[in-house]
Amino acid sequence: MTDKVKVIISNDQKAVKIPTGIRLLVRRCCHAVLLQEEFDGSAEVSVTFVDNAKIHELNKQYRNIDRETDVLSFPLGENGEYDVNHDTGAKMLGDIVISLEKAVEQAEMYGHPLQREVAFLTVHSMLHLLGYDHEAGGLEAVRMREKEEAVLTKLGLQRNGSYYLDEE
Repeated sequence: MTDKVKVIISNDQKAVKIPTGIRLLVRRCCHAVLLQEEFDGSAEVSVTFVDNAKIHELNKQYRNIDRETDVLSFPLGENGEYDVNHDTGAKMLGDIVISLEKAVEQAEMYGHPLQREVAFLTVHSMLHLLGYDHEAGGLEAVRMREKEEAVLTKLGLQRNGSYYLDEE
């Protein structure tokens, strides 16, 4: 069973004022994913809020995609093997980078609150840190989407209709 989750949240942007409760929501999302996935032991995750310019730069640098995106995941583990923080014994899952600017745009586009969008991006990215992938589409993408919705429903944030747009 999941022991504890340390979520280190940093804000490296000034484009969007961070709403009250968003940090707690991000922590709840990380914890809910680990519970659902029956993650064993303690875990550490880092979440950074950035603006569109910064995420564009990171997307270009790490994925060779020359545009902004909503979220980037940088997993530290592979095939269920993770580096361990020697001070705490926690498995280091990796880094999540969320463009709050993009999240605001998408929340408006999909007609739901920013909280719902940030929660979705966090859950989506946590699943990536745990090894899920949707890039190839097909069954893997469907499975990942189902897991996202299951977690968001548990958190009381189920979607109101279809909001997922493919950027291909």
